[in-house]
Amino acid sequence: MTQTLIIGASGGIGSALAEASRARGDKVTTLSRSADGLDVTDEHSIKAALTSLDGPFDLILVATGALEIDGHKPEKTIKSLAPDALLGQFKTNAMGPALVLKHALPLMPKDKRCVFAALSARVGSIGDNQIGGWYSYRTAKAALNQLIHGAAVEIRRSHKQSICVCLHPGTVETPFTEKYAERHKTVPAATAAENLLQVTENLTSDQTGGFFDYAGKEIVW
Repeated sequence: MTQTLIIGASGGIGSALAEASRARGDKVTTLSRSADGLDVTDEHSIKAALTSLDGPFDLILVATGALEIDGHKPEKTIKSLAPDALLGQFKTNAMGPALVLKHALPLMPKDKRCVFAALSARVGSIGDNQIGGWYSYRTAKAALNQLIHGAAVEIRRSHKQSICVCLHPGTVETPFTEKYAERHKTVPAATAAENLLQVTENLTSDQTGGFFDYAGKEIVW
């Protein structure tokens, strides 16, 4: 039985991941803002939530994130870039998951395979950016990719079978994306959850530090 921890389990993808994991027979522990008061922009909140848990966990999934924060929408032009929007995106989409990893280390086994996966986004790829825009969100996801990649290198030294990765779930049918999905193929949250769980199952230790999509294909940095 897989011991699974899902952070952000009240969101569209997070709740679907919890449901899909339970359907597989996993033992699932969940944390979220709405149910547990977890605030991923507050390290004290993260530490309190994670130190209250009993590990180890075979799989830790961070499904937190936001596209609009405090009324700031994705920018269409650099002229719209606002400091508050940029900092808000960094705190929620980069700093938050990285601090979760920091405080989740004691919950990760050192003697067997374990996976830590944070939901990123293809738009965080610098090499794949062909249209510009969305400066704050793109930058935060690119920063998340770097944070997880760097941590994976370090953690591999103490947790030799660990796999720390960023995952792109695709464009998922949730309130998170409904205003921005017209030109993109979307999938139901339940389908995205199954895809992501399958990817985590198939990952090997030599893929730690990578950035992968919902089909397990590597995404350019």
